[in-house]
Amino acid sequence: MVGPGRPEFVLFGSSIVQMSFCDGGWGSLLTDLYHRKADIVLRGYSGWNSRNALEVLNQIFPQDAADQPSLVIVYFGGNDAMQPHPSGLGPHVPLPEYLENMKKIALHLRSLSEKTRVVFLTSPPVDEAMIRQCFGNAFDKQERTNESCRIYSDALVDMCKQLDVKVINVWKAFQHRDDWAEAYLADGIHLTSGGSRVVLKEILKVLKEAEWEPSLHWMSMPAEFSEDSPYFPVGPDGKTTINVSDIISQWKTEWMDDKEIEAFTSKSSVSIPF
Repeated sequence: MVGPGRPEFVLFGSSIVQMSFCDGGWGSLLTDLYHRKADIVLRGYSGWNSRNALEVLNQIFPQDAADQPSLVIVYFGGNDAMQPHPSGLGPHVPLPEYLENMKKIALHLRSLSEKTRVVFLTSPPVDEAMIRQCFGNAFDKQERTNESCRIYSDALVDMCKQLDVKVINVWKAFQHRDDWAEAYLADGIHLTSGGSRVVLKEILKVLKEAEWEPSLHWMSMPAEFSEDSPYFPVGPDGKTTINVSDIISQWKTEWMDDKEIEAFTSKSSVSIPF
């Protein structure tokens, strides 16, 4: 382990999480935004459902760990919502069991420490025609339908409200565009960079509005080693130095003060000239 210790944000889930560190993915965008403020840790497992998650929950999040995460963002549901296969095999989990599994995950994570916060993501919508086009007959007899994803998403939202757990209804968030499938889905299931920007926007909204102490919103968190230094580039006055950390924070504040994320994602790759 490297030091000094930063707050740790863990992304835990299936392929929507595993693929979130791809170029333009919501995990990579979150990592870029929180540089020098928090470490973003990826625990994504493609193909998993809530049963898989429960089997290893104590291994991934041991209760006796010396350091516990400040935030865990959890996504399971799309695979659970697939239709049951006649063989009895496959990822389908009946809705009541899915909710019970997610409840156990939430309660376990909240028990890790007083500082550990939890945010659940629901399944995004899916486009059945696009799935068929991209995957052919791979999902015959175990289809993934948009209506099933909606039902599981709504049920998860209701459960989280009962437990007082923060939840983002990704299925609903995508509906603000009529062309959500083309804009937000790469293969009918997984997210484009546009879909990831929506997820990032919703996460930041939750973190900003949450009445947590300390706040986990990026603008409220201190940057690591943010002090001025005589080794920084010299400013125009020839007498003082320029704090690079302050400049980057200022740039990102300007990019993020609108509701849209596009400015951040398009400018975040700009090179710093020193």
